[in-house]
This record gives sequence, C-alpha cells and structure tokens, in this order.
Amino acid sequence: MTSIHHAIFRKTALASALSLAMVSAVQAGTERTIDVSLPLGADSQQGIGVLKFGEELERLSEGRLTIDPHYDNALGAEREVIEGMGFGIVDAGISSTGPMGGFVDQFLLFDLPYVFEDHEHAYAFLDSEHGEELAQLAEEQMNVKILAWMENGFRHNTNSVRALNHPDDLRGINHRTQESRVQVDTWEALGANATPMAWTEVYTALQQGVMDSQENPLPTIYDVNFYEVQDYLNITRHVYSPAPLMMGLDLFNSFSEEDQDIILEAAQIALPVQREASQELEQRYLVQLEELGMTVTQPDIEPFRDAVSPVIEKWSSTVGEELVEAAVNFNH
Repeated sequence: MTSIHHAIFRKTALASALSLAMVSAVQAGTERTIDVSLPLGADSQQGIGVLKFGEELERLSEGRLTIDPHYDNALGAEREVIEGMGFGIVDAGISSTGPMGGFVDQFLLFDLPYVFEDHEHAYAFLDSEHGEELAQLAEEQMNVKILAWMENGFRHNTNSVRALNHPDDLRGINHRTQESRVQVDTWEALGANATPMAWTEVYTALQQGVMDSQENPLPTIYDVNFYEVQDYLNITRHVYSPAPLMMGLDLFNSFSEEDQDIILEAAQIALPVQREASQELEQRYLVQLEELGMTVTQPDIEPFRDAVSPVIEKWSSTVGEELVEAAVNFNH
C-alpha cells in the first residue's frame, strides 16, 4: 500500500470512527452542541443567519440542541470545511458555493456571470424544485445536507488600480478568483490576469500587492476590511453568490426524525431573516465604504455582460444546458 493509500485509509477510518461515535451519542438522546463553521464574523450576513438558526434550534428543542459558531475560518478554509462535513469531521457550516463546483458540476451555475437579475430572481429559483435538485446532488456527491439556501449576495469588484467603467479597464490587473475554473475564464474574458487563491490568503495578497483585485458582496468587503487595501469599489453585480447552510449528511441522519424536523424548521425560520439582513447590510455598507474612502463606480454592465457571454456558452454543457436555461429564464 502506498503512502497516499495509507493517508486515505487513515482519513476514512477516522471519519468512520467519528461518525459512529457521533451517531451513538445523538441516538442516545443526549444534549448536542453542533459546531458550525463560518468564513466571516458574527456581525456579517453569514453570522446573523447562523446565530438566528442557533437561537431557533435551541428554542424548538427546548435547549437540547445548541450550536457553537466558529468564525473567520477557524475550522479551515471553505473547501476543507465542505470536505470535513462529508467525512464527518466537521459538523456543519455556511460556505459560498465557489468551492462546491469542484465536487458537483451543477454548482458551477453560481459561478456563471449575469445569470440572476436581482435577489427576487435568485430566491425564486433556489426555493423551487431546482434548488431541491441541487440539494439532492449535494447529498449524493458531497455527503452534505443543505439546510437552507442562505446568501452572500451579489458580488462586486474592488481593486487598487483604477475605477472600472468598461471591461477594458481591467487589462493588466492581477485579479484573485475563488478556486473555480469558471471564475478564471470570466475574469480572463474581461481582460484581467486571473489567479485562483484560497480565501484565507486574499487579504495579505492584496496588502502586499501580489494581487490587485478581488470580488465579493458588499457585506463581505466591509467585514474583511478590504477598504484598507483597496481604493476602488465597482458595482458590477456580475455573480449572485448563495451561501448554503449545511450539515454533514451522516450527522443529520443520526438525529431522530423529530430532531431532523427541528433542525430543518430552525434553518427555514432563519432563512428570511438572513436574506433580509444581507440586503440591508448591502445598502448600509455601500454608503459606509464610500465614507471610508473607497471610490464607488456604478458602470454600465452591458459591456461586461457582452464580454463574458462566451463563458456561459463554454460552460453550459458542463453545468447542464437545461439548468442554465432554467436559471436565466426562471419566472419570478
């Protein structure tokens, strides 16, 4: 057996042992504290949703079920956390969908540019049978249970070079993407030099000038203090980014049916609270980021949309042409 096989065997054995211990503990009817990973802090749009979930979980279970939130990637970067949930090493977490496309092709839908027009469009699609089908794929191929389609929001560009009034303004700019080939193709189509980079490395890379540019929703830009290392905020709205609240499927299945219903109900109660907070924070931080010194530009997005249309054509067959068409044309 090679060293790689030994490592895989050890990891699988550890996950199995943890899962067995986890199952026996939950089925024994003991109180359970669920560790929840978050990439951002308690005051972020993610934190608001997760804390509301925890509040409702405790209320509905009469104190038997609680959460222990772990902020700012304390349990690992998003991809590691998603893998950890699948292996039974991490209980639960909220994550952007960027890394999920590496496990399930259909999740690359959320990396495709200019698919969703507004929040209502995105919510209607995610809350339909299409969201249910994507959640089923996550169970089958990632071994995670999507509890609720929470959100990061619409993503916008920031950079330290110049305001973006046209895609040509991106030429020569070194842009960080998530670890997604679709995102690399998108930013290369817009003229930037695109490089995938783990989230935990981004701030330092921008601070040191290794990267000039990144893109995220406004609450994330504020929460991570990107205004300290980026001068220009460009309202490009190029991608809608869900942030599903998830739990390891083995852990979820280990709960009684009653507790499974409680977990799902708590998540669904928290969902509109999280979405509303995300939109409210977006409006608030647009003002505050400008007050903090960022130059805010609201470019005409049509030239950007035109520049990236080949990306949708290229990736539609991988994502699923019917799914892409359903998303773009969803009646809302």
